[in-house]
Amino acid sequence: MQSGRRPARRRGGHRSGGARIALQLAVPAALGLVIGLILAFQAGSGNSGIVQAPLGAPVTPSLSASALALLTSPHGSTPTTTVDCDLIVPADPLSARGLATPYQLTGVDGKTPAESGCRMSNAVRLGAFVQATILNPATGALSVYDPLVVTQGTRAAVKPAIPPIPANAVVTIDFGFNGRELFPVGATPTALAQGSCVSGQAGSRFGQVSFCNGIGFFDAVRKDERAGLLRVPSPGVSDRIVPSGGGIGTGRSCPVTRNFEVAADQASADNVTTEYLLNPLTGQTAQDTTANAGNMAGATLLFSPSDNSVLDQFLDPVLGCTPFQAPDLANNDQPTSSQALDEILAGAYQPKVAALMPENDGIVRGGGGAFDAAKTDLYRAELGQPPIGGQGASSSDPQLYCQNIIDIQTPFLAANRALLAAGQSPVTSAGDSLLTYMASRLNTSFANLGCQHFGLTNPVTVTRNGAGTVIAATFTTTPQRAAAAAGAS
Repeated sequence: MQSGRRPARRRGGHRSGGARIALQLAVPAALGLVIGLILAFQAGSGNSGIVQAPLGAPVTPSLSASALALLTSPHGSTPTTTVDCDLIVPADPLSARGLATPYQLTGVDGKTPAESGCRMSNAVRLGAFVQATILNPATGALSVYDPLVVTQGTRAAVKPAIPPIPANAVVTIDFGFNGRELFPVGATPTALAQGSCVSGQAGSRFGQVSFCNGIGFFDAVRKDERAGLLRVPSPGVSDRIVPSGGGIGTGRSCPVTRNFEVAADQASADNVTTEYLLNPLTGQTAQDTTANAGNMAGATLLFSPSDNSVLDQFLDPVLGCTPFQAPDLANNDQPTSSQALDEILAGAYQPKVAALMPENDGIVRGGGGAFDAAKTDLYRAELGQPPIGGQGASSSDPQLYCQNIIDIQTPFLAANRALLAAGQSPVTSAGDSLLTYMASRLNTSFANLGCQHFGLTNPVTVTRNGAGTVIAATFTTTPQRAAAAAGAS
């Protein structure tokens, strides 16, 4: 997740994060490595030695969830070294009032936002993002609402309105973070339990992401699908996609998050599509709505170029596709996307060779960086993905996931080089086009997933300029075959 440093404005269609406007980072020379650093943390190299605490026992904001968990892993004491933050979750987070109550970002172990750097004005490094997707189980209707995150000690630039959700609504909440570890902390002793919030297993957190009620939500979604109440629209077709063997205009299906062609990161779905507005003068944040953008002159747009955002906001427009959308309850029901909607679409139209959360992703690795099947299945369940060994899941076994990003994504990028090179980069300091940005992520993911341990060779070679931005990429499209290898974990 990054911060786009530009005046914010709304556009028609889906998100205002706009796939068509270049986003310059505030300090590109220093932040060009942010994406790679985030990937490194996810791969387990940054947190494999941390002792972590479960969410089981509710805690109050005065006692950080990480206070005891990180005694053996000292935090930096200044904003330049802190990589972990607390996020205070309001009471009854799944209720309408809970959704409208701002979450508060602050430092761990009693550190203030100023001491820790955990403030939304520092969103490039340590911003937190929250997204709710709502199902009316009686009708199958879906909607989206992005709860606001504010820096602790500040007020919202514009007070969020309470969303009109049905009394029987089933809500899921997804969290994303730009640092290493985000610790959900209940505003009341029961807040996390009320939301069925999960951030990993005892002693092993997911790190950047957490969930509230994902399992219950997707159970309800599947029930409504079976009853015919929820009909998921087709992802559509694109006449712009060039198959790896050539033949433009073949009407190929638009990709979903579980397509290896577009699993540009080491995981197929790892973050929210939430956007906020920041008043750079006051540090206050607001929900990204048409009204708020019009009333906040000079506001900065905060958004996350996660895999979901890359697909929904940048790649889909280039391919002539549209993501699965639902009314945004904070923005006059304008259609918008969400991480959960992406997963609903991908589940209904799952590719035969499916990119699901692999065990070799750092988010789901266990202690010492070992593969952890139970933790992986928990993460998958919170996003409605089948468990390890489930239908269509074998293609995401660690060695096969590596093989598939090589044998499927690499030819896709190479065949669509011209189309993607004309697309806008989500983060211009990381890649100067959509092509180089995706190539850079594939190149980095190969190493972070430990694909070399399976006898595979990195299929992407990138060229960087003096600022570290990828400006060119070459692809080796020769198919490779993975082999199980000792030490791959």
